[in-house]
Amino acid sequence: MINIVLTLIFSIVMLMFMAFPAMKIVEFIHNKKELSTKVQNTLIVIITIILSLAIGIFLNSNNGV
Repeated sequence: MINIVLTLIFSIVMLMFMAFPAMKIVEFIHNKKELSTKVQNTLIVIITIILSLAIGIFLNSNNGV
């Protein structure tokens, strides 16, 4: 249970920093395929959360080393 809490804490901290990479990823996708503004905004939020969770899991897995 403590591992899940630590992962979420690390992820919450990284949310703000992962917004820029998410915007760049969505911009790259938009250049390849035309996307509406609503889809772009949704993708930015989803990719930001996924990237933050990935960094949180990575930080938590290296916590014990």
